[in-house]
Amino acid sequence: MLFSLGWSCSPNVQISLFSRELMLCAVSVISILRVLGAKPVRKQLCINRTHSPLCCSMASPKRLQGLIAATITPMTPDGEINLSVIGQYVDYLVKEQGVKNVFVNGTTGEGLALSTQERKQLAEEWVTKGKNKLDHVIIHVGALSLPEAKELAKHAAAIGASGIAGIAPFFFKPTNKDTLVAFLREVASEAPGIPFYYYHIPPLTGVKIRVEELLDGIKEQIPTFQGVKFSDTDLLDFAQCVKNHKEQFVLLYGVDEHLLSALAMGASGAVGSTYNYLGKKNNLMLEAFAKQDLTLAQQYQFCTGEFLSFVFKLGFGVAQTKAVMTFTSGIPMGPPRLPLLSASVDFIEKAKAKMASLIL
Repeated sequence: MLFSLGWSCSPNVQISLFSRELMLCAVSVISILRVLGAKPVRKQLCINRTHSPLCCSMASPKRLQGLIAATITPMTPDGEINLSVIGQYVDYLVKEQGVKNVFVNGTTGEGLALSTQERKQLAEEWVTKGKNKLDHVIIHVGALSLPEAKELAKHAAAIGASGIAGIAPFFFKPTNKDTLVAFLREVASEAPGIPFYYYHIPPLTGVKIRVEELLDGIKEQIPTFQGVKFSDTDLLDFAQCVKNHKEQFVLLYGVDEHLLSALAMGASGAVGSTYNYLGKKNNLMLEAFAKQDLTLAQQYQFCTGEFLSFVFKLGFGVAQTKAVMTFTSGIPMGPPRLPLLSASVDFIEKAKAKMASLIL
């Protein structure tokens, strides 16, 4: 059995799915056992027609796939958003990292720490500066307040974003699938002409409704539903999504250090912060995987893992990501917004030396 791999870098490469089918079969058995109570062993765009000068600027017939950079929000030293460097940022991603898709105002972008107006300004700047350079600009519009999320969704559609994404509300949490779908449906309804993606990140939201369950019948509830950003390490859930919904939805993996595992499962693409500064190496991993060179693909994954393992031990989060992007790209990303604190000088020196030591 042959399968035409969807990565844009190697569209004609075919690989055998036999081993992956065996793995997915095993995953299905495990899923059934879980339902029975067994304990796990622990060892296409229709553009919104407005009079906005930005409308239609990001229309793209291309399927969302490959690497998507979770963008950082540049800030001035006094904590204001710094829109002046977005154009330089776009050029750096495209020319230096080979990344032509972005996910704006998500976790890495401190989206939920920004005001509604700031989020709109950033969305507009990314759409404007990305015109004719980026393939997709996905705007995260999730918020704790439903009216705010709807307002951001409507705005994203009006300025010509490629699509929108929404996180589950996580102070007053949805407790079941129906409640979550009802919330997401309200948000997506404000942008009926562009794709909607669910942003699944239970380690931060605490909303642990399984994506496999969520996807079942969701297209009837949300006609614009296009896929998921899956930021969790539950590969059992992810594999069931691939097995049952790969043909219908875009399944984007969001844990950078596990990307190769997700590729083996059948991920459509990946959204992550490291693709801002390690995009080139990860693109080479995708190419190696598409060519069935697993040994080379592993080397690139190990390279990313080596860096992340090192910085995780030092303490790594959004603030440290901004520091890494600053010294890697030369573009000033500035400080994070409180309650996050800036990376220390010690961290920056050690991380910079480690980055320079990476062989691949």
